[in-house]
Amino acid sequence: MKKKHFTLDTLKIDCESESRRLVSFVRQAVGEVLHKQGAVVGVSGGIDSSVLAALCVRALGAKRVVAVLMPERDSDPRTLGWSRLIADSLGIRSFYRDITPILAALGFYQDHAEVIRGLIPEYLEGWKSKMVISDPTENTEFAYFSIVAQAPDGTRIKRRLPAEAFLKIVALSNFKQRTRKMLEYHYADRFNYAVGGTSNRVETDQGFFVKLGDGSGDFKPIAHLYKSQIFQLAEYLEIPEEIRRRPPSADIHSLAQGQDEFFFVLPYEKMDACIYGELYGIPPEEVAEVIGLGAEKVSRIYRNIAVRRERTEYLRAQPIYP
Repeated sequence: MKKKHFTLDTLKIDCESESRRLVSFVRQAVGEVLHKQGAVVGVSGGIDSSVLAALCVRALGAKRVVAVLMPERDSDPRTLGWSRLIADSLGIRSFYRDITPILAALGFYQDHAEVIRGLIPEYLEGWKSKMVISDPTENTEFAYFSIVAQAPDGTRIKRRLPAEAFLKIVALSNFKQRTRKMLEYHYADRFNYAVGGTSNRVETDQGFFVKLGDGSGDFKPIAHLYKSQIFQLAEYLEIPEEIRRRPPSADIHSLAQGQDEFFFVLPYEKMDACIYGELYGIPPEEVAEVIGLGAEKVSRIYRNIAVRRERTEYLRAQPIYP
């Protein structure tokens, strides 16, 4: 096999050719394999779901694509506007379902507040919070998570999360994604449509998705694409610039949070490069020179990528049968 090298152009794609291939894939997957009449996409206003929706429109026509808009009280206040912008720009039907009442009825917000209050007693109504990850590349071999709470006056308190509290917050946060997927399948059943999966290659490889939540879907057109490639496709597909300028965000917690501080540590362009380099055995020095990081740091990132892939294998695994 020819040895791979990494340059600034390594992750560039022929958007016209790739778009044409994926449109054909969606058309075949939905109509010929799944025998469905159209597609449902949970549109968050982010780049992944926007590109997926655009591909579905090109493949199936706007009348056979449904967008489901599902913010909740912790979502960025602009989320609904971004989601509607995508639906309107593509000319597709949309259904707005605020999932706050569902979560509140199950005690989600109360349970979440109680976990944080166990670490930060000052955490009261009106406070906001987010979970952040340490940088495992800074002379350590493991990462840990902390909770950051912000008072109404802007004061912030940060506490390291013990394992039990971390697992409780993750379990609660995952429920948001599973609630959204439940609604997507409701509309899929209603219209005899298939559900599109929005996970990209980096999320799939590193386990940054919720099993039976945002990681689910009947067809997954962008699961092989790096985030930077999805941004390239977004420009080609004429996704509104406001969406393309928006920094990737988990949009899980009430306090603004980027993906780089919650899971990936690095901005998506550099994370793409490191995952590509680790997958194809490209020397860390070569990738480091291109993305402007030290070779030793990239080596530690490689190790972290491999460990995370191994530890999240169960997320990608199929059910176990006797």
